[in-house]
Amino acid sequence: MSIYRLMAAVVLALVAANVQAADISGTVTAHGMRNNADAVVYIDSIPGKDFSPPQEPMTIDQKDMVFEPHVLPVLVGTTVDFLNSDAFLHNVFTPDKCAEKFNLGSWPKGEARSYTFKQPCAAVLLCNVHPEMEAFVVAVPTPYFATTDRAGAFKITGVPDGTYTIKVWHPKLKEVSQEITVAGDTKLDLELKKK
Repeated sequence: MSIYRLMAAVVLALVAANVQAADISGTVTAHGMRNNADAVVYIDSIPGKDFSPPQEPMTIDQKDMVFEPHVLPVLVGTTVDFLNSDAFLHNVFTPDKCAEKFNLGSWPKGEARSYTFKQPCAAVLLCNVHPEMEAFVVAVPTPYFATTDRAGAFKITGVPDGTYTIKVWHPKLKEVSQEITVAGDTKLDLELKKK
């Protein structure tokens, strides 16, 4: 290998090392809740950056009279398919203006209806056939997001180094935000309290 090729390989390796993305991980403590699940941790909008939504839709299933998953974070512009896996009619609607107060009607087992979340939004999803059913789609402005598990753990992957505003949304607790500087893998623990 010539010295020039060796130098080029070293330069490329250094550039690749400098653009490697980091992970933000940690825990969210949801005070007053039975567990720490269902908090959405995400990086708020980044000035000068736009992100294309995935071409493939996400899916929320209606199975055993429960929305699965209960909380679904998506990038703004993402289409969500609402599948009915039960042997009876289901409906999906939201009263939230940020999701155009959509009502998809009712449909039988094996069929799905879709909605595209066009702006940042935390929309409650309800079924007018079964009023006990409830779920949430949280449309966020960047692809850097995660949902906490029962222990409150989360991990956002692929984050470039920089300074960002992290926000945390929860169905029943007060939203919080905090500035964070990412320089390689970063740990972050947050607490949520009642509204």
